[in-house]
Amino acid sequence: MIEAKEQEVYKTPLLLWVCLGLLLLLTVGLYFDGLKIMVMTWENREEYGHGFIIPLISAFLVWQKRNELEALRLEGAWSGLAVLLLGILLYFVGELSSLYIIIQYAFLVSVYGIVISVLGWRGARIIWAALFFLVFMIPLPNFLFQSLSSQLQLVSSEVGVAVIRWFGISVYLEGNVIDLGTYKLQVVEACSGLRYLFPLTSLAFLMAYVFKAALWKRIVVFLSSIPITVLMNSFRIGVIGVLVEYWGPSQAEGFLHDFEGWVVFMACLGLLILEMWLLTSFGKDRRPFREVFAIEWPEAVSTQGARTRKVPNTAYVAVGMLVSSLVLASLLGNREQTAPDRLAFSEFPLQVGEWQGKPSRLESIYVDALKMDDYMIADYSNRAGETINFYTAYYASQSKGESAHSPRSCLPGGGWKISDLSRKTLTGVTVGGRPLSVNRVVIKKGDYTQLVYYWFQERGRIITDEYLVKWYLLWDGLTENRTDGALVRLTILISPGVDLAEADRALTDFSRGVSGVLGDFIPQ
Repeated sequence: MIEAKEQEVYKTPLLLWVCLGLLLLLTVGLYFDGLKIMVMTWENREEYGHGFIIPLISAFLVWQKRNELEALRLEGAWSGLAVLLLGILLYFVGELSSLYIIIQYAFLVSVYGIVISVLGWRGARIIWAALFFLVFMIPLPNFLFQSLSSQLQLVSSEVGVAVIRWFGISVYLEGNVIDLGTYKLQVVEACSGLRYLFPLTSLAFLMAYVFKAALWKRIVVFLSSIPITVLMNSFRIGVIGVLVEYWGPSQAEGFLHDFEGWVVFMACLGLLILEMWLLTSFGKDRRPFREVFAIEWPEAVSTQGARTRKVPNTAYVAVGMLVSSLVLASLLGNREQTAPDRLAFSEFPLQVGEWQGKPSRLESIYVDALKMDDYMIADYSNRAGETINFYTAYYASQSKGESAHSPRSCLPGGGWKISDLSRKTLTGVTVGGRPLSVNRVVIKKGDYTQLVYYWFQERGRIITDEYLVKWYLLWDGLTENRTDGALVRLTILISPGVDLAEADRALTDFSRGVSGVLGDFIPQ
């Protein structure tokens, strides 16, 4: 039976509810384009499917604190308006640069600013967990997602192979391809474990928040969700390999494959609960598990003698700021990015200096994953018998998550290991009158060695730093209304006994010829 307890409480007037509803509508309206893209990501990417329930859980966490909120006098903090202003400024940066990820994070900043403006810092501290939990609904920037996925694919492959060998099965690993002899299993992006990692870290945060234990124990619970997910996903890949070895490739497809994924997620959840149970045996705050891990429900509070709140002036100012921002946003309108004229790669010359090319095509699975607007891949050979693989991918816009994949992340996936990575300025090779600098990568797989040159050619710039590419995307989106660009990659196989300097000479010679042609296909 719930006992009522007396405390000073405040009633919320209708005017305040109207003001809060108006703030919500204005905020959603201002950030609608970015939120729409976010919801589409939830729908289309399994890794972010849990995003639909994040706002609902946050709302529950706020309701859970209703007793403390009812006892709170609303003395809005003017500093919250500064936070809201920061969110609005970030919105316009994202809008002008057409980078939706900035708009999505700007939405969160504005929500925080509104809460502080209306409830004050004391109220924001009461519901801090609900506010922070909203972070888990924002998808990662695409370049971070790609990098993390590639690394986890390799880790999962290596641990999965160790599990297979533990069962006495002979297996060979090439990058993220598990060779069982009769069958080959490829650990693709969907098997990287991110579709478990993202929802499980969100759930681990909730579990740590509910866990009534020392702070260090709660931190351990949250952080441990990462290695637990990676190891369990790797174990799943290993088990699939064992099943395929004895019962055929059907064990890695269809319902059974999906069911195994569900079992792994539930096993990860069970391990987190087991971990919390074990942690209750350490430290001075030893209590039964049912006491330290339980969801609290707000008690009934008597509203007799409750006083009516006043709407803080900061709430009115916040409404005015959002209305003004919406008006300004409508005046700016939807900016269509500039699409410079260029030649399609179908017209790219197959004769570059003394090099004769033979074009090829990528498989549809790679085209769908890379999402480029145009590309060229061909093998160019010279009279000396040297062959260079030339690949370039062009993106008309890199503002909606589609962007050039860095070879630094992609190369290890094919089983190639990077043995040397440096930057080199090519002698006698210029682009737009400036020397061409490239990333020089030596990769090895077994007895084979390849030399790779690659660079990003974007809006008149030659860039070798992947993170600098992201900065210029933002800057050029703001100043030039352009985010087009391309990745250029040259690869040569080095035969045993061939000097690496000869491979450098060949790539430099080909770069000299191709650099003068690319300008027609990659706008300056």
